[in-house]
Amino acid sequence: MDCRLATAADAGLLAAFNQQLIRDEGHRNSMNLTELTERMSGWLKGEYQAAMFELEGTAVGYALFRSEPEYIYIRQLFVTAEHRRKGIARTAIAWLRKNRWSDTDRLRIDVLVGNSAAREFWKSVGFRDYCITMESENRLETS
Repeated sequence: MDCRLATAADAGLLAAFNQQLIRDEGHRNSMNLTELTERMSGWLKGEYQAAMFELEGTAVGYALFRSEPEYIYIRQLFVTAEHRRKGIARTAIAWLRKNRWSDTDRLRIDVLVGNSAAREFWKSVGFRDYCITMESENRLETS
């Protein structure tokens, strides 16, 4: 497996991967592919970087992240369904730790509570629970 930093030319592919990630994890984001591509382009032009994971020249996943003063924030990690459970994400995280994140002491990621497979993966690569974000829909109760 090879890892490389994404360029602006990768925004469309990253958006398509992101669309699949949204579906796979049951996220409520309703953006279409055009909107996701625009968002990804903006992120790559701004504060985010992405690493592409490739097998024999074919992209099979990515990680999207940004540097914060005290940690690296990993916004997204995705591997295509047919390439999951083959060590790609684990290898990619190790590569990123060595080649992109070696100057920070802390990594942070948000994982949806209902995404138990992702939670177990992150724990297996050294992450632990830190906080729980809670939310409520802001609707008036009518009686």
